[in-house]
Amino acid sequence: MTAMLFRDDPYRRDADGRVKALTPEGGIVLESTIFYPKGGGQPGDSGWVEWDGNRLSIATAVKGEGDDIVLVPAEPRPLPHAGTYLRQTLDWDRRHRHMRVHTALHLLSVVVPFGVTGGAISAAHGRLDFNMPDAPQDREELEAALNAYIDLDARVTDGWITEAELDAAPELVKTMAVAPPRGSGDIRLVRIGEEQDWIDLQPCGGTHVARTGEIGHVRLGKIEKKGRMNRRMYLHLES
Repeated sequence: MTAMLFRDDPYRRDADGRVKALTPEGGIVLESTIFYPKGGGQPGDSGWVEWDGNRLSIATAVKGEGDDIVLVPAEPRPLPHAGTYLRQTLDWDRRHRHMRVHTALHLLSVVVPFGVTGGAISAAHGRLDFNMPDAPQDREELEAALNAYIDLDARVTDGWITEAELDAAPELVKTMAVAPPRGSGDIRLVRIGEEQDWIDLQPCGGTHVARTGEIGHVRLGKIEKKGRMNRRMYLHLES
């Protein structure tokens, strides 16, 4: 499997690496990586790798076979051979914006207490789909509540829970469309707030900011009807 350096330190912008393998499609599998692979509504990271005077742009990262992570080059160019040592570097501004939006969406799921049926993240905005029949009429109040949570500058931390413990606390799972992965050991939980006084606690494999104040103020965008019982809400970073 590819060791996930982004999980231990989501603020790490570069790292040494060693090529484990190349995929038939021309992807690069490293033994360990700082690149987050596309999943859970969060895009794969972009950036570049450098070795022996060569530099190769990476368009995205995706999940490969088993627990491998595949870096996808932005253009067809000569690749480093298996066993090559290289330097990997993130497009940090893009990744950091993903972190800010992702944490903000967790807070949105607090101020809008309905089941989540889908979601997506970009560098400028994010959206969640909620299982609710009618659009909320108190948009300004929801936006104010969301920004109040951000202004608390609450800590964002992670921990782990067993599948049995999760089964005993089903209220932690807010996503109705995608269940937390099972069969590969413990499940990661992301907590906003303190251990005994948390604001949000849910299974999540993505990258997040360390404190909510780092998100900056956000605004709620349009609300779309996506079915009889489904409403899509957009959230935008203000800077």
